[in-house]
Amino acid sequence: MSAAGTVANVVGGLLALGLIGYLFVALIRPEKF
Repeated sequence: MSAAGTVANVVGGLLALGLIGYLFVALIRPEKF
């Protein structure tokens, strides 16, 4: 695997985790949004 592919994988994983966490918080505490 190339370095660029690894970086893209890491960035994609972080974005996915951030989105899941954001949706989770929005579901648990809707008064903040």
